[in-house]
Order: sequence, then structure tokens, then C-alpha cells
Amino acid sequence: MALRNAVLAALIDRESSGYDLAKRFRVSVANFWTATPQQLYRELEKMESEGLLAARVVHQDKRPDKRIFSVTDAGRAALRAFTTQPPKPTTVRDELLVQVEALAHADVPSVRGSIVSHLEQSRQRLATYERSLAEILGSRSHEEFLATGNRLGPYLTLHRGISFERENIAWGELALRVLDRRFPAR
Repeated sequence: MALRNAVLAALIDRESSGYDLAKRFRVSVANFWTATPQQLYRELEKMESEGLLAARVVHQDKRPDKRIFSVTDAGRAALRAFTTQPPKPTTVRDELLVQVEALAHADVPSVRGSIVSHLEQSRQRLATYERSLAEILGSRSHEEFLATGNRLGPYLTLHRGISFERENIAWGELALRVLDRRFPAR
């Protein structure tokens, strides 16, 4: 999947500035696609030049003008075409797991520190995703949202991110218990 499809999906329901889109990527889209702000800005410009996005300038007092991007009909068609294609299989490339795989020849305290850091990051992302889900739900229960809500895509992708981070936390806690048992602190 190209970054462009993630950008189209993020912009499909509401226009956004590049800055706001980068914030949204950090908060919710990051659970299934990551991009730096620089990558996003380059992609926005490219997509505008290809006619997938339209941009308008908003003048601001005491701040630089900002550009607001929205999906064009061509962008909607491109996103729809993307959704008809079977997705590529997910590939996992996880440096922490390479460190753990090499544990017999590794500096165990360093690997343990990497696991602790990974755990903290997962806990922070989980809290972010749970806050975002609560915002989508508002005062509605899950059942009420599913019957009446119109943001089912973000609802489902946030649930996937929440499940993923919960599993990362469970695995990290297991890994630490195993390491603490096998390599007790001296």
C-alpha cells in the first residue's frame, strides 16, 4: 500500500491542513500506517499535482497562511479502486524481536531495557487509541454507535490498534518475567 492510500483514507471524510493531518496520523492512523510529517507534506504536494487532492489557502492573522487539502472526485475514485484490490500480506520487521531471537548471544540487560522501552511505548499508544475511541463513541455505547455511527472505519481500525498494543503489552510483560526468572538481578 502506498502512503497515498492512507492519506486519501484520512482525508475522505474531512479536509485538513498538512499540520493537522500529521497530528491525526500520530494519534489514530499510526496504528496501521506510519509516516513522518515531511513524508506527508511531500505526498500531499504530489497528490495535488496528480489531481487526487485539491488545496485552498486559508489566510491567518499572526500566523502563516495554511493550505487545506480535500479529496477530489479523482481521489475518491482512486481510493475506491484501491479498496477493490486484495491487500498484500502483512510483513513484520521488528528489531526488538531480532534482539530477543539472539538472546543467547546478546547483552541481556540491554535487551531487557529495550523490552521495557517497548512496553512503555505500547502503553502510551494504547492510551492514545483508547482516548480516540472514546471521542468517536461520545456518549454512545458501542452498541448504539454500531447502530447509528458513521465512522465505522476509524472505529474498527482503532479497535485493531488497541488489540495490537494490548498483545504487545502482554508479550512484553511475559518476556520480562522470563528474563527476570532466568537472569535474576545480581
